[in-house]
Amino acid sequence: MVAATLPAVQAHGEAITGRFYQRMFDAHPELLDIFNRGNQATGQQKAALAAAVVAYAEHLIGGSTVSWGPIMDRIAHKHAALGITATQYPIVGRHLLAAVGEVLGDAVTPEVVAAWDEVYWLLACELIAREARLYTVAGVAEHGSVWRPWRVAEKTRETADVVSFTLVPADGGPVPGFTPGQYVSVAVDLDGGRGQQIRQYSLSGRTDADHWRITVKRVPGTAGAPDGMVSSHLHERVAEGDILRLSPPFGEVSAVGDDAPLLLVSAGIGLTPAMATLAHLAATAPEREVALVHADRAGAAHALRHELPGLQEQLPNLSVRLWYEDAADGELAGLKAEVASGLVDPARIPLAPGAYVHLCGPVPFMTLVRGGLLRRGVPAERIAYEVFGPGMLQG
Repeated sequence: MVAATLPAVQAHGEAITGRFYQRMFDAHPELLDIFNRGNQATGQQKAALAAAVVAYAEHLIGGSTVSWGPIMDRIAHKHAALGITATQYPIVGRHLLAAVGEVLGDAVTPEVVAAWDEVYWLLACELIAREARLYTVAGVAEHGSVWRPWRVAEKTRETADVVSFTLVPADGGPVPGFTPGQYVSVAVDLDGGRGQQIRQYSLSGRTDADHWRITVKRVPGTAGAPDGMVSSHLHERVAEGDILRLSPPFGEVSAVGDDAPLLLVSAGIGLTPAMATLAHLAATAPEREVALVHADRAGAAHALRHELPGLQEQLPNLSVRLWYEDAADGELAGLKAEVASGLVDPARIPLAPGAYVHLCGPVPFMTLVRGGLLRRGVPAERIAYEVFGPGMLQG
């Protein structure tokens, strides 16, 4: 039954998910505080959900070559960082199936509803189980909240559009450790009665410090869309001494998996997990062979660049290669780096035999680099990446 109706669901996927969100938010407006309104406005969220539902159905009927284990891990970590609860899954399922019926009409018989209900609950139950394990590891009590108050101890301007926030627990409790590459959710209350919004930011400092650090780029509006709501709020409204609500660290990507050579490839603000990784290795494995490849608009736009000379002193086997679209200001005193002009060329990325690769940056950038590395013989299982936003099936 699923196989027979899958083409229709796929053809009308975005209409179904668009109607689903409308129904659900009308019935449960409190859920608007969880979902990214920017992605809702652009249509990215409904497109991503449609793709996920179709891909999972294809997986169940044996028509998919996608490896679902890593995707389920990625989704579960994102859900845990948002504080998603098991009680919210019936709400989603009810409105999703109702939307299928409204869009497809008479084609949706009781048998079709039952078949797609089973698909949904197979997916939901697996996610609920994974998320429960993540909450246990993070120390979140059953039916407890993921949110904890943190005070902004320091706000540092890194570049014209990037600031770092040094954060300490407002409750005076301990600072949890984290794995390089993990992120936290930050919940803020927007001005003008716009409610709560949540975004994820990689931790960009040392894993064993007595504080956390996040480094936030102001997201500019494109194609007529407004600037990023949360990044603009953090840049403009949050000052030293203010309180932010943060989740525990989540994210299944670890760039320090073993002692093999490590290749860190980033673009723009995607450098934050790489910087946390380098700081961690400087403290725990300073002799490890590491190559950092970073792409940015220009040297002046390269956040945290001033920390690299010190890291090179602590990591004698660290090599740095930079690609700047405008390389006029590519040199930095004390930094030993090869600087190229233009966009990253995957064929020129330094690649040690057996290297473990971690990517972070815009999805098109990661797709380009990952494809180039695969063509050069890097096994897919040696390439890890983190996707923020709705593009969880990418790669």
